[in-house]
Amino acid sequence: MGILFKIFRVVLVIVLPFFLLIRGSIFIHANYNIGAWISLAGGAAITALILFIYMTFIYRRFTKKFGDSDNLKRRSLFALALVGVYCAYGLFFISSGNMKNPSLQKEITEMHPILRMGVSTFILVDKKMIITDASRQAEDYKKMGLKKANSSLHYKQKDGYAYAIDLRTNGRNEFRNKMMTFYFRALGYKTLRHVGTEDHLHVSLYCHYRPGGR
Repeated sequence: MGILFKIFRVVLVIVLPFFLLIRGSIFIHANYNIGAWISLAGGAAITALILFIYMTFIYRRFTKKFGDSDNLKRRSLFALALVGVYCAYGLFFISSGNMKNPSLQKEITEMHPILRMGVSTFILVDKKMIITDASRQAEDYKKMGLKKANSSLHYKQKDGYAYAIDLRTNGRNEFRNKMMTFYFRALGYKTLRHVGTEDHLHVSLYCHYRPGGR
């Protein structure tokens, strides 16, 4: 039991900064409505601070010192660089292997940055996750034989971003589907399981332009 607790503690320490990156960004976005990139920058700042604290703790553990100003500056810059690289990867390097078809590549760039970060982070855990749909236009619903959805967050909003994405659940282990749902809900996204035309998980970010949208 002691070993399991130690493993859990290590995993928690590793995961916490990146959980706070996305959860913090969503909190800022939902409560202050100050723009996608500023909200994401706020979450990144929180993560950089946590990483700085980790490095300071490790440094003090081994040297019994806090460090001089140059040392603190290097730690700060390293934490910021690490978070910056992680964000850049999450925002711009979602693999085409995780998309249902190549046309989704353009749609992913139209997705809200905070939603992109959440999806790309989950892909690090579940390499086989498949994105089935992202940004849509009204005529896309007609092509699918569905009624036009006026409140759909798949549409690009006033800021130029779509706020919803669909992830494949059909043909996957149900435990993995439940864990995927838990992950997105824990971070603060809204989820809805659709079992109509194609079984999938609908994931959306709160939208100030359409507060009741899905």
